[in-house]
Amino acid sequence: MHPTNGRRRVVIEHVRPEIEEGRFAAKRVVGEDLRVRADIFTDGHDQIQARLLFKARGAEQWDHYPMLGLPNDLWEARVTPERTGEYEYTLEAWIDHYGTLLHGMHRKLDAGQAIRVDLLSAVVLLETTADRADTNTRPDLAALLRATADKLSKHPALHEKNDRLEVADALRMLEEPALLEAIHACPDQELITRSNRVLRLHVERKRALYSTWYELFPRSWSPQPDRHGTLRDVIPHLPEIARMGFDVLYFPPIHPIGRTHRKGKNNTVTAQAGDPGSPWAIGADEGGHTALHPELGSWDDFAELVAQAGTHGLEIALDLAYQCAPDHPYVREHPDWFLWRPDGTVQYAENPPKKYQDVLPFHFETQDWEALWQELADVVRFWIGKGVLIFRVDNPHTKPFAFWHWLITTIRAEHPDVIFLAEAFTRPKIMARLGKLGFSQSYTYFTWRNTKAELTEYMTELTRTELRDSFRPNFWPNTPDILPEYLQYGGRPAFMIRLILAATLSSSYGIYGPAFELCVADALPGKEEYLDSEKFECRRWNWDQPGNLKELITWVNRIRRNHPALQRTDNLLFVPVSNDALIAYLKTSPDGADTLLIVVNLDPFQPQTGQLDLPLEELGLTEGRPFLLQDELSGERFIWQSRHPVLELNPHTLPARILTLKRTMKREQDFDYFL
Repeated sequence: MHPTNGRRRVVIEHVRPEIEEGRFAAKRVVGEDLRVRADIFTDGHDQIQARLLFKARGAEQWDHYPMLGLPNDLWEARVTPERTGEYEYTLEAWIDHYGTLLHGMHRKLDAGQAIRVDLLSAVVLLETTADRADTNTRPDLAALLRATADKLSKHPALHEKNDRLEVADALRMLEEPALLEAIHACPDQELITRSNRVLRLHVERKRALYSTWYELFPRSWSPQPDRHGTLRDVIPHLPEIARMGFDVLYFPPIHPIGRTHRKGKNNTVTAQAGDPGSPWAIGADEGGHTALHPELGSWDDFAELVAQAGTHGLEIALDLAYQCAPDHPYVREHPDWFLWRPDGTVQYAENPPKKYQDVLPFHFETQDWEALWQELADVVRFWIGKGVLIFRVDNPHTKPFAFWHWLITTIRAEHPDVIFLAEAFTRPKIMARLGKLGFSQSYTYFTWRNTKAELTEYMTELTRTELRDSFRPNFWPNTPDILPEYLQYGGRPAFMIRLILAATLSSSYGIYGPAFELCVADALPGKEEYLDSEKFECRRWNWDQPGNLKELITWVNRIRRNHPALQRTDNLLFVPVSNDALIAYLKTSPDGADTLLIVVNLDPFQPQTGQLDLPLEELGLTEGRPFLLQDELSGERFIWQSRHPVLELNPHTLPARILTLKRTMKREQDFDYFL
């Protein structure tokens, strides 16, 4: 098979990030580096130049970013997008004849050989490159190239008899940075190899990477014991939620709740008088997905809630649950959007042995699928019009992948700031696929990863494999659906441990509160489900009851806001500890200015002691030379000088240390300041 142009000798392989051969876009946020790497090489010993081509999707011109050659034929370039939207990138590489010539001249000089003919070759290369610069309408570069060629052609180094000083001067002239930049900007297009794919990048606003979620049921926030809570009842609590450091306030569905087959307390099949039902059984005579539950209030109340939340730096996130109660208007108006069984009944949701008689899933294989898709997209548009830009999507793994790809792409083209969180606790490949389809963030298995081995393995998967470019984790220690055994049996220390792990391992995390902040651990016997679940009844909470975690949560979230190192997930380096009940890891900001060492006791019952093995060299420290640390949780300060410090952590007081690496000790008087 003949190549289209046999003069192109450079090979470009294994470009990354590349999601499924370019079918899906990699993810970044505004201000976050895109680091593009590839294996680039050629036959023989010629020098190579390579560059990253990057542009907004739809733009005509590419921006060029030179790539840096690393060991073993690995090349890298970085670009930092400053706006949300869709981008494209690809790579180009070519033989650098000028660089090859310079390299050869240095080797000849080292061997005591003449380079006069090589200098003449340099004149020719400069002149031909100047001609290309003219063709590319770069007269500034052409002028520099021709001036250098003219100067070199008259240089004493071209005389038959020259000395090493003259030759060295000629080489210095040929290696001027501005000249090299001009040459590399005007390669011979006939010799350029371009990567065989144009890849895509989706850039979101920063909250897609760094966010802190608080979940509550508005119906439980009434100040009166016997009254259904309203949206306005939540407004007085917004300052406190913001003070605790949350920036996303997430509500389960706030739509009318179906009456047919309504569930009772603790998911009983028959509801009693006054039982409010599950908010996920959406739709009744009052309306469906674009209606408010009447007992929650009016549209004016919702608008006031959104506005007041914004004044406190909070965004409202809503549950996007594509399912219906049996008495949802869709069931009457579009019966073909649902699956009807041979006995004339409609198929309700099932996950054996569980049955959800109050919930009807959409039949996405309906002949009327296009109208269904458009209606569901209009639901999102409706709530965007009400000021909502963040959606927690319920069970996306039970709807077609093609639908999500279309919906997310369509909505983002109209509203680039919309964020979608995938609530999918399912098989790993399905969760990964949802991330590739465009979900901004994803629920994870963190909820059940408790041991050091489990956490280390899982975090390595999230941050060191291809998942890092398409799957953004959002860690939740609990949800209204899930009360893990670790929290059921570990007492208050278990809640403290899981809070600190979630908040420091992942740049996005959330809690279902106030159940979490009050350390609620009452479960249905033998299940990971809350007893008297708020999913099926209005609860009354005493937010100030003894033992609550409000101040710890506030402090941990303040640390997150003050430390850029905790606003990313992929900047994780585990530190060996002699005790498997202790886990330790480093987080460092992209600019290297902020470094934290986090050590957590995973045992909620007993104090644990362990010896660390710190990577001093990577931290820029020297064994035996003192360095300073400050515990951001307790305020304590430490002076260490060994790579093997010993720590004891008591889960009943403070089960973790979040240590800021301050600086090395340089002067004796530093001791007076820090002690």
